[in-house]
Amino acid sequence: MSEIDPALQALLDRAAIHDVLMRYCRGVDRCDEELVRSAYHPDAVDDHGYWTGSGWDFAAFIVRDLARRSSATTHAVTNETITLHGDAADVESYVFAYLCPCPGEDSGVGLFAGRYVDRFERRDGEWRIGRRTVVHDWSRRLQVAPDALGLPLDGFAQGRRDRTDPAFGGGRG
Repeated sequence: MSEIDPALQALLDRAAIHDVLMRYCRGVDRCDEELVRSAYHPDAVDDHGYWTGSGWDFAAFIVRDLARRSSATTHAVTNETITLHGDAADVESYVFAYLCPCPGEDSGVGLFAGRYVDRFERRDGEWRIGRRTVVHDWSRRLQVAPDALGLPLDGFAQGRRDRTDPAFGGGRG
């Protein structure tokens, strides 16, 4: 069996790490505990500032917490810096998290800007988070009118916070 060229392996590793970051964000936004948990190794530690503990326990906590505190969230990861060290990687990713208030609340949209400072590890050929520290850079509460876009939105497929979401084959509605 031939060895993979190191440059190609580095690209494959970076793509796998990126996929974990995207899976994590999708899991949080869809309130899918299993998907969030799949981003972490079983013994991973997550420090989210207001919550510190096991990554797997964080998955359960964040799904319950977000379902209680917001009607929808959108996490966007940008500016990934990945430094590979064999079967480990130091990863810094900028993150913007938008939290929409629950219906009937007039608290505005929360915007969190920060970074995920992660230690990824490849175990049994699979990259996952081994340790995460969330760094807060700045945040704001944005006051916006419900119809601020000025577009008719009733024709769009509606996002859902579970596996009936259109991305999981849940269709329109």
